[in-house]
Amino acid sequence: MIVERATHPRFLSNTYLVCDGAGGPAFFVDAGGPVRPLIEAAQRLQLAPTHVLLTHHHFDHVCEVAELQERWPELEILTSPLERELAGTPQEGEDASRAARWGTVEAGEALRFGTLEVHPRRTPGHTAGMLSFLVGNAPPGGAAAAGGGDRAGASAAPGGFSGGPAVVFTGDTLFKNSVGGVKAPGHTTYTDLRDSIMGTLMELAPETIIYPGHADETTVAQEWDGNPFIRTWRGLDREGSESCVALGQPATLVLLGRDYDGGTKAWVRWADGSDDIVPGSRVERKP
Repeated sequence: MIVERATHPRFLSNTYLVCDGAGGPAFFVDAGGPVRPLIEAAQRLQLAPTHVLLTHHHFDHVCEVAELQERWPELEILTSPLERELAGTPQEGEDASRAARWGTVEAGEALRFGTLEVHPRRTPGHTAGMLSFLVGNAPPGGAAAAGGGDRAGASAAPGGFSGGPAVVFTGDTLFKNSVGGVKAPGHTTYTDLRDSIMGTLMELAPETIIYPGHADETTVAQEWDGNPFIRTWRGLDREGSESCVALGQPATLVLLGRDYDGGTKAWVRWADGSDDIVPGSRVERKP
């Protein structure tokens, strides 16, 4: 498996180009740009990508879909039905044929790209329809894909694969040493985010490589042992009890951790006992 990455200098959002080898079937994960280096990489590797798989609908993950479609007009854009709905009408005002290339993929389906199999996983929280994409070698003995992006039934093996290395593209659910927030447009709840991380992503094999929607890659093992949010959810580190003001409301600061952009991310608890993950910049600590 080959994974090429381009990172937006302002958003720090990642776009990935994935293939099973030079000249093989290929696809993109997200399209937050800059995509030009990945177009050049596709040319170098003699690839003809067929799909863009979108983790979610936010601008910093979809803003350069049109440029990829300009280079490959037949690209199919796939995201979850909820994210497709939240995105409105993609490419509004542009060529209707491009808008028609937007489709959906459901968790539980599998997509085949040569020797690779992609398993979408529901990981809501940051957005309602957020998908993480688990990618690994297709089970031995399976039917060969007739072309990039063929749909197939999911493997019965744990995690979708019968063995071998795998990677997971986590969008804005999980980052290196941090987690996604639950106050962005289209968000759901803290509980959803925690369950997506602990009940889905942390159930993957420890060696699974995590390619997040922003900043650097990591592994399941690294996050299990070192991510402060995960360590606290595991009961290894104590919750904080400091009084604060978050988003203008009184709250308890349970955890303040570093975020992917050099800032901070805060886990806060409101007076009614409910929790949220919010930007640390929106938290005022009492002197």
